[in-house]
Amino acid sequence: MSTPRPPIDVAPEDNPTNQPMPDLIVLNRDYIAAGFRSATPQPQDLDLVVEIPDTSLAFDLTVKAALYARAGIAEYWVLDVPGRRLIVHRDPQSGQYGALTAYNEQEGVAPLGAPGSILQVQGIFPN
Repeated sequence: MSTPRPPIDVAPEDNPTNQPMPDLIVLNRDYIAAGFRSATPQPQDLDLVVEIPDTSLAFDLTVKAALYARAGIAEYWVLDVPGRRLIVHRDPQSGQYGALTAYNEQEGVAPLGAPGSILQVQGIFPN
C-alpha cells in the first residue's frame, strides 16, 4: 500500500493553478523543527525536489523546472531512467535555473543541503 504524495506550494502567481506532487521532497531542518507548521510545504521549506518521470521527461525538464525555479526552489533533480543519468538544476533566477548539470553513471553528486553526502549515480540504477 502506498501513501499519497503531498502537494507542495509554488510561486504565488502559479499556486492557484499548480500544486505539483513531486516524487520525493527533502524538507529543511527549520521546517521539521517547527513541527510541520503547514500541511502544504512552501518553497522555503524544501531543500530538494526530485522527479522520477516514466513518460514525462520532457515536461519535467521544461514546464516543471520553470515552475520550481519561479518558486525559488534551490535544487531540483530529475532522474532520466532511460538515459541512466541524473539531471541537477540549481541556482534559480528569474524563472529558470542558472546551473544545469547531467551526471552519468560514473559520477556522483552531493545535494546542496548535505554537501558531504555524495550520491553515486550508478547506485540508482539496477545492473
